Amino acid sequence: MCDSSPIFPTEINAMGQPCPMPLLMLKRSLKQVSSSHSLFLLKSSDPHSQIDVLRYCELHQLKCDMTQISAHEFHYLIQS
Repeated sequence: MCDSSPIFPTEINAMGQPCPMPLLMLKRSLKQVSSSHSLFLLKSSDPHSQIDVLRYCELHQLKCDMTQISAHEFHYLIQS
């Protein structure tokens, strides 16, 4: 029998935080995890976070899927 328990992401709520806080909050959370394979859900209202977060993930070889929820809400599912 295989263990396929679901992995729930650690939520990082950066709603209302101006640039560069969403990225700084993500970096802080990444440093705090002990596991080499973790999942994060970053919620941001800052449109500049698209550039910052996606570039950071690309540079650090993290898998990142962005979803624009509304004109002022962006969700990033980041896997390390």
